[in-house]
Amino acid sequence: MAWHEAYDDPSSALSARLHMVRAQLAGAINRAPPGAVRLVSLCAGQGHDVLGVLRDHPRRADVSAVLVEADPDNAAAAGEHAARAGLAQVEVRHADASQVASFADALPAGVLMLCGIFGNVSEPDIERTIAAAAAFCAPGATVIWTRHRGPPDQTPRIRALFAGAGFEEIMFGSPEKSPQVGVGAGQFRGTPATTGPADGVSATAGPAVTRPAVIAGGEPLFTFRP
Repeated sequence: MAWHEAYDDPSSALSARLHMVRAQLAGAINRAPPGAVRLVSLCAGQGHDVLGVLRDHPRRADVSAVLVEADPDNAAAAGEHAARAGLAQVEVRHADASQVASFADALPAGVLMLCGIFGNVSEPDIERTIAAAAAFCAPGATVIWTRHRGPPDQTPRIRALFAGAGFEEIMFGSPEKSPQVGVGAGQFRGTPATTGPADGVSATAGPAVTRPAVIAGGEPLFTFRP
């Protein structure tokens, strides 16, 4: 898609956001315990963030990644980029990321990417997705998210929602030259989820945070606004 060309423009807000997201992703992989790291990226686009980090990361062999993208052209481009980089452990799925069934078999995630979602969905969808994120993550997992800071700035509320869902904030900020962009990262401090069948995930209640049940059942986590 044409708007993806902005990633190649160093002066663009998308390029600035990409740089920050990649830095957080590299740090998340570094923080992960020794051994295998499961990475799940929802609405992954062409995979610029994940593929750009994994290509040269010293722990690339530890990471198995599932990138979920609904647009067929973007998904195809991501698959081609992964193949050219020799990242056989990256699986690109042409599927609806709002449906838990599209990625339930890749859970629990050690790194969960929610980039490019919260600026395109309703407030109830943001709430539902953040609540569900707790059920998608392994203990100590890192979630990375983005949201523009245009009025009304929803990033303070999003940060509070993640805190309420059991995520300890690692960072939140904006690129110096693109203050309208918000990038956040948090580490999950709640209790492990109980993984159910391929169409959903059910969660348990932990001592510090109550984790809601997340059952796909055909109801999407979010719906992109036109």
